[in-house]
Amino acid sequence: MSKNQIISTNTVSLLPILNEQTSAEQSGCSTSQEPSMLVSRRLPPWLRQNLGEGGGHGETAGLIAELELETVCSSAKCPNRLECWSSGTATFMILGNVCTRPCGFCSVPKGKTEELEDDEPQRVAEAARRLGLKHVVITSVTRDDLPDGGAEHFRRTVEAVRQATGASIEVLVPDFIGKPGALERLLESRPDVFNHNTETVPRLYRQVRGRKSVYEWTLTLLADTKKIMPGTKTKSGLMLGLGETREELLQVFADLLSHGVDFLTLGQYLQPTLDSLPVDRYVHPDEFDELGNVARRMGFQQVASGPLVRSSYHAREMAEA
Repeated sequence: MSKNQIISTNTVSLLPILNEQTSAEQSGCSTSQEPSMLVSRRLPPWLRQNLGEGGGHGETAGLIAELELETVCSSAKCPNRLECWSSGTATFMILGNVCTRPCGFCSVPKGKTEELEDDEPQRVAEAARRLGLKHVVITSVTRDDLPDGGAEHFRRTVEAVRQATGASIEVLVPDFIGKPGALERLLESRPDVFNHNTETVPRLYRQVRGRKSVYEWTLTLLADTKKIMPGTKTKSGLMLGLGETREELLQVFADLLSHGVDFLTLGQYLQPTLDSLPVDRYVHPDEFDELGNVARRMGFQQVASGPLVRSSYHAREMAEA
């Protein structure tokens, strides 16, 4: 993992997955539960991470705290965050830390949102400058309460970071559904990579993403970006293990390609809280490898596929390919 890369995630996991062993007590399970329920919460070996102490993550965490910024790393309980922070990287999440969408897969808080902080773009830019980043990913919560969904704030943040660092910029955006002109406003900042996650297959869309999200709109948003800015690389990601079938996945691959998507990420869904959607199955790394190879043969320029892959996994490498 590059020091100058930011790793971002919309798919999240409970902290206990970082341990080599997860006991019933650690995972919040009572021993009075049926054994099958306890087994269902145990992670397969390829998802267990044994992270040591030390590293440079304290310095990154201190900088984030000093500048009073939000990161997906912490808000979404990313399983890779200590590794990334030890490399001097972090994901910048703008527009606050409260989301207006009750997605079934995410641990970011939902509820009453806060006022936008006018100086947030400059604080993000300062953090990126002090970290020496060369490729910056900027993401956000969904803000259906704002007339433009936060597009103007995105534009200001992208422009501030570029001016302060000269870095290439990737935006990982909400869907801006029902926000006319929002996409065009954001694209005035000319991001190098435009990322919007599909998350799952059409059959599971309402269950996973909520009633307001629409599969066809996701495809339209990605296609419109290409029409407005043909030179921008477009990117999308899917979570596996929610009950999708192989045939459904391949159809989504085809749909994304037909709407001009260049890059694809595939990762394992991990249940972030007891109230979140349960994991249907844990996909073996060999299956991730095979699906990644299929996606490349179908025509995606870059594919990242693996159990711990997240929305902006190897973001810099994909953008520079």
